[in-house]
Amino acid sequence: MRDTTHIFKKILELAKKRGVIQVRDLRKKGIHPEYLRRLCDKGQLIKLAKGQYALPDTIIGEHHSLVVVAKAVPNAVICLVTALRFHDIGTQMPYKIWMAIERRAATPRMEKPEIRLFRFSGAAYSEGIQKHVIEGVEVKVYNPAKTVADCFKYRNKIGLDVAIEALRDGWRQRKISMDDLSKYSKICRVANIMKPYLETLT
Repeated sequence: MRDTTHIFKKILELAKKRGVIQVRDLRKKGIHPEYLRRLCDKGQLIKLAKGQYALPDTIIGEHHSLVVVAKAVPNAVICLVTALRFHDIGTQMPYKIWMAIERRAATPRMEKPEIRLFRFSGAAYSEGIQKHVIEGVEVKVYNPAKTVADCFKYRNKIGLDVAIEALRDGWRQRKISMDDLSKYSKICRVANIMKPYLETLT
């Protein structure tokens, strides 16, 4: 029989190192998930979401929901209005996490937080990704200029007014450059749509 104390210690060390641990992290190491429940009962771990745990003193910041998504769906990239909120551009306050995955990727199943899923392909998916470490977890977010271009691409879903506001506010805060806007507008195939709005900035 394995030493329970040793297993508990191993799990807690993993939680300290990674910030957030998942059931699958333990399974990879041959540890039964039941030990997570026991540690929660002892008050040494807390349950954040389905299959995700952390130490009780883990600092839960304003972007914690992005951490939960990143752990559950490693290939997801935070996009559109959630990316705007992350970059502090515009006034949108989404209650769902807007995220992009590759067009052929499996559909993720999540109860919390609520997500709004978009499927990108090619350069529209792979270009403009920034990697941020939040609570010890790598979170992928599209950069400001790519996000603005995406907003114009999906203007029928989020509203043209939101895209224009994001463009103007991002430019006012100097978070986006004309070169980057030109680059990503072409990648997102909205160069002609964005052109008249870009001309008003200069």
